[in-house]
Amino acid sequence: MAKKKKKQAVPGKVVCTNKKAYHDYFIEDTIETGIVLLGPEVKSLRAGRANLKDGYARIKDGEVFLHNVHISPYDFTSAPPEPIRARKLLLNKREIKKLIGKVQEKGVALIPLKIYFKANGRAKLALGLARGKKMYDKRASIKERESNRELARLNKGNRYHNIDL
Repeated sequence: MAKKKKKQAVPGKVVCTNKKAYHDYFIEDTIETGIVLLGPEVKSLRAGRANLKDGYARIKDGEVFLHNVHISPYDFTSAPPEPIRARKLLLNKREIKKLIGKVQEKGVALIPLKIYFKANGRAKLALGLARGKKMYDKRASIKERESNRELARLNKGNRYHNIDL
């Protein structure tokens, strides 16, 4: 008989991203962490059924937990786990101590940025050390993004002409 091939996720496949985090926060640093998941949750992630929109991480008793991240129940399981539950994040003690020092500063939060699969098939979470934006910061970043788009559009039409603006 032929060997069955192991079904792997595409290496570097991003399951979901938290676009709201980039809009509402300044991301100062990112950390790659592992997540403690159950079997049906991994299958749901492979199907791309997760939402990071209102998620955050908290440090409790020297461990880091992920809260308010919704992973939809897998359809073909008999007893699906709770979609929104606290999930433990896998970090070294040294990394956790570093995070504790940074999170104790005022206005700093741990926000999940994206969930993705590595080449070895393991699910990883990009956790961002974030500082909240004020309303005027959001408006400034929107204005900057729009001006960059406008310049790119103008440069696209004038590819062969070098015009100084």
